[in-house]
Amino acid sequence: MRTLRTALLTAAATGLAVTALAQAPAAAAPAPAPAPPKFLSAGQLPASLTPWTAGPVRQGVPGEGSVCTAGTTPAAGTRHRDFRTELDTGARQTITVAATAARARTLAAELRGALETCLDRLKEQNPGLEGEALYHGRIDIEEGAHVYSIDTSHPEAGSTDIGLYSVGRDGRTVTVVEWGQLGELDGAPLEGFGKTTRTAVAKLH
Repeated sequence: MRTLRTALLTAAATGLAVTALAQAPAAAAPAPAPAPPKFLSAGQLPASLTPWTAGPVRQGVPGEGSVCTAGTTPAAGTRHRDFRTELDTGARQTITVAATAARARTLAAELRGALETCLDRLKEQNPGLEGEALYHGRIDIEEGAHVYSIDTSHPEAGSTDIGLYSVGRDGRTVTVVEWGQLGELDGAPLEGFGKTTRTAVAKLH
């Protein structure tokens, strides 16, 4: 009798344990990593006389170029992509994912400041350089985007260059779009660049 009672108690205890395990919630699966921000495609750049070609997305900050924002964008959390045409026209998009929205807001402000002071810094580095920098306003998309132009010329060299720039933010992600070619502002696709900037911010997330 005692052996039977022990066996029954053991079976009951085993049944309770199995029931408890069955009722215990399964361990939560790890949340999937958020998708990285999306870059512009070649077809989303301002219209050009020859087609745009998109380069690969690369990690970190660009090794050269981006003279206005060099030293402002952190390498951590940053990727960039270059675009080119068969003519003397090029573009670049840089995307940085900051640790927090507050840090992204600060970065966006610092990038805007770098663009606003860029022409003065270029003149200091290149005596004889002339130019005009303009702010073309805010684009109402996500946390906003801001468009600038820098028109430069070097009379001694007889060269003129026009650059269009924008800084936009969506949450903790900041993007900078740059476009440049030989020529002056009146020949630049300012309206098209505004549309490109809007698309760039909208595609981030």
